[in-house]
Amino acid sequence: MSDKKEYIERMQAKLDQWSAEIDVLSAKADVAEAKARAGYLEQIEALRHKRSEARQKLDEMKSAGEGAWQDMKAGVERAWDAVGEAVDSARSRFK
Repeated sequence: MSDKKEYIERMQAKLDQWSAEIDVLSAKADVAEAKARAGYLEQIEALRHKRSEARQKLDEMKSAGEGAWQDMKAGVERAWDAVGEAVDSARSRFK
C-alpha cells in the first residue's frame, strides 16, 4: 500500500470518528435545556463546517498526483488539527 493511500485511509477514519462524535453531541444538544441548547447547536454547526472543510481538503488530496499530495499534507494536517481541537472543546463543554 502506498504512503498516500495509507495516509488517506487514516485521515478518513479520523473524519468518520469525528462525524460519530458530532452525532453524539447533537443528540446531547437535543435533550439539553432550551437556554443551553442554542449554544450547543451553534457549536455543532461550527463543528460540521470545520468537518466539511477537512473533508474537502481530503478530497483534494485524493485527486492529487503522487508527488503533489505530499505538498498538500501540511494543509490537511492543519485542517485536521482545527477539527480535532473543536471536537475536544465541544466534548468538554457538553459534559
